[in-house]
Amino acid sequence: MPVLPGAEPYRHEGGEVGVLLCHGFTGSPQSLRPWAEYLADRGLTVSLPLLPGHGTRWEDLQVTGWQDWYAEVERELRALLERCTEVFVLGLSMGGALTLRLAARHGDEVRGIVLVNPANKVHGLAAHALPLARHLVPSTKGIASDIALEGSEEIGYDRVPLHAAHSMRRFFQRLDRELPQVTQPLLLLHSPQDHVVPPADSARILSRVSSTDVTESILEQSYHVATLDHDADRIFEESYAFIGRLAPSVGKEGTATGG
Repeated sequence: MPVLPGAEPYRHEGGEVGVLLCHGFTGSPQSLRPWAEYLADRGLTVSLPLLPGHGTRWEDLQVTGWQDWYAEVERELRALLERCTEVFVLGLSMGGALTLRLAARHGDEVRGIVLVNPANKVHGLAAHALPLARHLVPSTKGIASDIALEGSEEIGYDRVPLHAAHSMRRFFQRLDRELPQVTQPLLLLHSPQDHVVPPADSARILSRVSSTDVTESILEQSYHVATLDHDADRIFEESYAFIGRLAPSVGKEGTATGG
């Protein structure tokens, strides 16, 4: 199945500091592409993969599960670790959950993590109905393009496949038990007005991780897909500063820039 125009994965060969970006459920690399290009322009090695079942049609996502999505980002992490001295992982929404699991399982191999409106739970009555409903109804209304900025659009599915949503719910439950294993420096940016993931998810994550170097930043002007919203530049700048603080070679000629 051909990938939707704009939803392609993105990679950039830069310096010794690498960054892995993880997109969200039913979304695509397009939602993080400006962020990835911002970091690439500053000399970092960047990987922004397309998760299995995403970026084509929702029916393709229906036959995948969390193990497939996690395996993809873990492959990308291992590839970055082979060529970079320090690697950071960044994620939006479910991509934030994937980021947290990579951090929990890979320890010091992950130098730091950045989360934007990370998801931790499937909320509401629908969550409890998923185990049965997924056998009766294939999909429900989509969740893409929760963006305050007029004219900004996310390339994502207009339907949510329920088998995949059920798998994501089980992933969140498993991850919640693993959060205390997360010890890396953490930058968390979240929107008070988010119509997909409530602020309670960010609060839960902060209460469960073991990280001591934690920075929380509030995105007052943005909705869920904040990387394409009013606060996008702020996300890019704060994440780059966070990486630079932990990897001082970033931005210095002859190291991260390869000059």
